[in-house]
Amino acid sequence: MPATSAKSRLAQSLPSSLTAEFDGDIAILKLARPDKRNALNNEIVRGLENFFIDLPSDVKAVVLHGEGEHFSAGLDLSSLTETDFTEGYHHSRGWHYAFERIEFGRAPVVSVLHGAVVGGGLELACATHIRVAEKSAYYALPEGSRGIYVGGGGSVRIPRLIGTAKMMDMMLTGRIFGADDGQQMGISNYLVENGEGLAKGIALAKRIAENAPLTNFAITNVLPRIAEFDTAGGYVVESIISSVASSDDEAKKRLRDFLEKRGPKVVR
Repeated sequence: MPATSAKSRLAQSLPSSLTAEFDGDIAILKLARPDKRNALNNEIVRGLENFFIDLPSDVKAVVLHGEGEHFSAGLDLSSLTETDFTEGYHHSRGWHYAFERIEFGRAPVVSVLHGAVVGGGLELACATHIRVAEKSAYYALPEGSRGIYVGGGGSVRIPRLIGTAKMMDMMLTGRIFGADDGQQMGISNYLVENGEGLAKGIALAKRIAENAPLTNFAITNVLPRIAEFDTAGGYVVESIISSVASSDDEAKKRLRDFLEKRGPKVVR
């Protein structure tokens, strides 16, 4: 009962531009500004941050998607005002804090991408762990033509997926990539037909939620950091987290179930 109350309170605390529902141990979070193509403003960004900070412990995975025809067209330029250096710096850092709560939060996040996945929308998508794209999805970074620069962590996350050269191309020329291109480049992990993305995202989230929580934590919070270490340091941290994970009571139970032929097998 307390967990249900916590979920209800969390859903009610969100701004009108975000909605949440819960399906067992997964949460389904929706960007709800379809009239603005789900453009991101401070209200949404703070709402995202608070949602992932306050995510109840019994939520094992999250699905993030957009209402209407688009995932997100990026920064709501109508909300921009002239700022000095300090204000601009802290605005960008606010996005960093919010998206870090997604990338290194309590639960893995599956995003469902369709229509515009542009600018800050692409930055948001790249902070999630699994990306499902529908055929309608397209990707762009139009900041160059608008006299601005990415500020939501895109300089760090996007090159890791597609490479620095492709990101430079997108920003310098305004080049737009379609869903097939995005799949080949590594933006999306799955590509599905239009209208099938949310069901696929929910199915993946439910599969992820079946994993041992400590293992999911290691995959989402430790693996990306190990990838940044030098080789020797990476091996040491891998050994530590491997030992921690395998000594967990849940891991021991799952190993016994497997050895006694009660656990799931790898099948194609």
